[in-house]
Amino acid sequence: MKRQVTTNAIPAPSGSYSQAIVSGGVVYTAGQGPFRPGSDDPVGADVAAQTRKTLENLAAVLEAAGSSMAAVLKTTVFLQDLSEFAAFDAVYAEFFPDPKPARSTVGCDLGFFKVEIEAVAAVAE
Repeated sequence: MKRQVTTNAIPAPSGSYSQAIVSGGVVYTAGQGPFRPGSDDPVGADVAAQTRKTLENLAAVLEAAGSSMAAVLKTTVFLQDLSEFAAFDAVYAEFFPDPKPARSTVGCDLGFFKVEIEAVAAVAE
C-alpha cells in the first residue's frame, strides 16, 4: 500500500513522478531543487542560497507527508560543483538536528541550478 503526497507549497512535478510517496511508515521524496512554485528560475545565485531554498522545499513536502526534517533517516544530495561542498554543508547542517541523517553526495550536471536533494524519512501512518 502506498499513499501519494502532494502540496502546493513546492513546485509541481515536471514529469511522471510524485512529490513524495508514503508506505510502511516511511516517506520517500522526489528530488527537491531551489525553485518557487510556478517559477523555472532558481532562487539565489550561489550554492548556499540554493541549498536553503531546496531544504525549505524538502521540509514542506515532508510536512505534507506527516513527517519532518528531524525524522529524516537518509538524504541523497546532487551538487553541480563538488568544490562548493563546504558552503552547501554549512547550510545543510542548520536544517537537521543531531543525530544528522545518513547522506550520500554526488557530483552531477544539474544544468542551470546547483543543488538537488531527496530524502527518506520516518512518518506515522
